Amino acid sequence: MSLHPVIATVTERIIERSADLRADYTGRMQAQVRSTPARSRLSCSNLAHVMAASGGDKSALGFGGFPNIGIVTAYNDMLSAHQPYETYPAKIRDWARACQATAQVAGGVPAMCDGVTQGQPGMELSLFSREVIALATAVAFTHDAFDAGLMLGVCDKIVPGLFIGAAAFGHLPVVFVPAGPMPSGIANAEKAKVRQRYADGQASREELLAVEAGSYHAAGTCTFYGTANSNQLLMEMMGLHIPGSAFVPPSGDLRERLTEFAVQTAARHSALGNDFLPFHQVIDARSLVNGIVGLMATGGSTNLMIHIIAMARAVGYVLTLDDLAELSAVTPLLARIYPNGSADVNQFHAAGGMAFIIRELLAAGLLHAEARSVIGEPISAYAREPSLAQGHLYWKDPPLQSGDESILRPASNPFSPQGGLCKLAGNLGQAVIKISALDESKWAVSAPARVFDSQTAMAKAHKAGDLNGDLVAVVRFQGARANGMPELHQLMPLLANLQDKGHRVALVTDGRLSGASGKVPAAIHLSPAADEGGLIGKIRDGDLISIDARSGTLHVHVSEAELAARPSSACTESGHQSGLGREYFQLFRDHVSSTETGCSILFGEKP
Repeated sequence: MSLHPVIATVTERIIERSADLRADYTGRMQAQVRSTPARSRLSCSNLAHVMAASGGDKSALGFGGFPNIGIVTAYNDMLSAHQPYETYPAKIRDWARACQATAQVAGGVPAMCDGVTQGQPGMELSLFSREVIALATAVAFTHDAFDAGLMLGVCDKIVPGLFIGAAAFGHLPVVFVPAGPMPSGIANAEKAKVRQRYADGQASREELLAVEAGSYHAAGTCTFYGTANSNQLLMEMMGLHIPGSAFVPPSGDLRERLTEFAVQTAARHSALGNDFLPFHQVIDARSLVNGIVGLMATGGSTNLMIHIIAMARAVGYVLTLDDLAELSAVTPLLARIYPNGSADVNQFHAAGGMAFIIRELLAAGLLHAEARSVIGEPISAYAREPSLAQGHLYWKDPPLQSGDESILRPASNPFSPQGGLCKLAGNLGQAVIKISALDESKWAVSAPARVFDSQTAMAKAHKAGDLNGDLVAVVRFQGARANGMPELHQLMPLLANLQDKGHRVALVTDGRLSGASGKVPAAIHLSPAADEGGLIGKIRDGDLISIDARSGTLHVHVSEAELAARPSSACTESGHQSGLGREYFQLFRDHVSSTETGCSILFGEKP
């Protein structure tokens, strides 16, 4: 099928807008390409350090013409998603030797868990950790001893950070290596109910901990469709994974063979052979658009709406919220995965998963079929699923029919004709609302404002019984410059309880909610933020606020004259500048770019 005209138009607009930046990026990458091993440019003293602890690989490193693969790992054993990476380096070295290559861990990057820091002060460093990961990746590869790269990472800010860091070394082939989701545990919907009961004082801490531990219970990625799994889908849609590897379980022969194939792929595509395929040639505007369409078709994390803008900028493209919204408007919603439904990613994978989604989107003309991938084939090759025959890896066509149409549907019978994201705009500025998790009866809400300067303040008001009736909770001073833009999940059970009692409720914030955005309408990433002089700083309790995802509008119903006369409120909360390492990130808070430019200290317009 021919490419959808909106997909074509948006892609061309991105290319035209970004022509100079992209040319500068590709020029810098091409200038770094060498046809000899990278380490051959090092002095003997430099190379001796590279070889010193390499054991049996010393000869190959010192005198062989073999490619040396740099591994950047986000392993730690507190993150369940990253714990499987503990054993990867030794296996990767063995697999590299088998294909006449060597491999070394180039460096490790931090990997904080948003699940641990939700509602805690440490969450105020979460978004900034993406920049730290990008910088740490650059430090790892700056030894300039590598001919290819493997990125070992899964979760929220980690994959975008690895991508941004790898982009600076786009003259090398780079493959992203997932680890897979944990087995299904207690259903997410059941967990959410206990969370709501606990927020209302109807469940004990022991009961809550039992259900949380029953949900997050083993090695592997959390099974709901939050930012971590959205990352995995995005990497596959952009052709940076081995096909079909995103949601294969961590243990088992299939995962082993996919990882082995990733090593072979990185070695095969180095500049030392005849099949050179560097990162900067794989990723282009088509890849980015394919990734966005995949996120919209599945109701992916709103965090990626910030990250992909920064990721695109790292490879020379300027994306806007309008681009994302226009792509969403023509992309049908094909998947229902919690919080957009009741299923988890294991059930999505079993119903047909990535191969089914890619095939359907291709058939509907919603993907650039010719976009490249790390395996050297177009993305159309990813409409297949991996399997084993007598221990050997091969790919086959996915089933013609979804295994469960309550989870996964064809493009001819979508859950919704539009994707998971809607842009809101009005006198308050522009924001994002995730509609894929919302009942359509909740797409429009008008109610009086209740204004808070932190999620803690709102939680106190709820506990005191001060939140009753219809309301729009306005939680401000949550932008990146104010306090690092933490996720505000502490608010969701409170608002969900009010909604379940029959009240019309919504959230407006200059902060984030991420992939776990649930059944309460939430206008998030509001820009300009309160600390940027946005009108959210002038809202008062009782002001009527309207959110309407159908018309894409967000308004406070106060006259322009009155708003102009009102002074902007000062933040009543403090304590965000120090403690748990936050004192070291004042430089980030002072220099981070705006939400619509990716909340980056590396790219975008500075304050």
